[in-house]
Amino acid sequence: MSPGTALARGLFDRLAAETADPPGVTRVAYGPGERLAFAIVAEAACWAERVFDAAGNQFLTLPGLDRSREIVVGSHLDSVPHGGNFDGAAGVLAGLAVQADYAAEGERPPFDLTVACLRAEESCWFPSSYIGSKTALGLLDPAVLDVGRSDSGLALAEHMRTEGFDPDAVRRGDHRLDPGRIVAYVEPHIEQAPVLLTEGFPLGIVTGIRGSFRHREIVIRGEYAHSGATPAALRRDAVVAGARLVAAMQDAWRRRLAAGEDLTVTFGQFSTDPAQHAFSKVAGEARLCLDVRSESRATLDAVQAEVAAIAATIAAEEKVTIDLGPLSGSEPAMMAPDLVRRLEAACGRSKRMASGAGHDAATFALAGVPSVMLFIRNENGSHNPDEAMAFEDFDLAVHALRRMVEGFAA
Repeated sequence: MSPGTALARGLFDRLAAETADPPGVTRVAYGPGERLAFAIVAEAACWAERVFDAAGNQFLTLPGLDRSREIVVGSHLDSVPHGGNFDGAAGVLAGLAVQADYAAEGERPPFDLTVACLRAEESCWFPSSYIGSKTALGLLDPAVLDVGRSDSGLALAEHMRTEGFDPDAVRRGDHRLDPGRIVAYVEPHIEQAPVLLTEGFPLGIVTGIRGSFRHREIVIRGEYAHSGATPAALRRDAVVAGARLVAAMQDAWRRRLAAGEDLTVTFGQFSTDPAQHAFSKVAGEARLCLDVRSESRATLDAVQAEVAAIAATIAAEEKVTIDLGPLSGSEPAMMAPDLVRRLEAACGRSKRMASGAGHDAATFALAGVPSVMLFIRNENGSHNPDEAMAFEDFDLAVHALRRMVEGFAA
């Protein structure tokens, strides 16, 4: 165990104890838990130059041999309510561990090595993704500053001001990070699914962060009718139409996976109206939501057109209307191929994989910053108190990160 990994283990324990909110931890964005986490990390990084930007993102920099550019390693320190201790924090503490090892050896990295402690990544607090990374790069939509936090109702700008930061400067686009100065943005993170565990890999190299399209309010309208008296030919059954839509999209998903495409298809909600549905009634209305994700913009576009075509066919055959409702989504963010290769070489045994969940690395990549993510095996998913990253796997991640950083000197 290196000095850095030993330090990180102690900091994980301290974060768990001091931000505990049984059954997990709660680190509210721009709240006391996040504030305390920032302070705990900064206190440990006694070797680093500490800077806040106008939004309150914290940057801890170990000076490099070449100070004209920087390697940024980091993630967020907020959590979901009653969440796990490793989501986000693992990325920050991995970067801190590498810094600590350099400092203990009296060595300097090839470029400035900056650990970024980013704010408000979890969109459960404010209805906007990646607030920390967007403010760090000057990309936040100013309108987001006026939205309220889910627990307090107070605007993001007010919470920034209360924490001692400058929302007016954020509104102007002031920011700390210069994309042209960044050699690489590297975000270690626990995997949020059991793929690495199932396949026996301790580490995963993320090739891209999936973009998405979403129909959050699909409404299928048919006609309520008596379950015993209405024959099949005369029914306009909204549930049957919905079930056919789900089944057809599952078939489309399997077909595209078999063809080698990256894709996930999820119907997270499927309901009938409790004020009108009954055991002995044909359902006249059903509501669904659809979340489709892929690394490929072309795949997303093709599946979006396929959804519309399938819905039109089912509507005609089942004599119902299918309103897909508003469309929203996000762009895929591809990781830099050179950084994927460098990190893969540093890791040794690892798996290339897509990230189905969103991360701050997407903001950096879409802003033109060379970016990559390193997944660490985690037994029980994330956003829950049972996150179970093995410290042996974390140590492997820190070792790989150090080797990758040193590789930039070549």
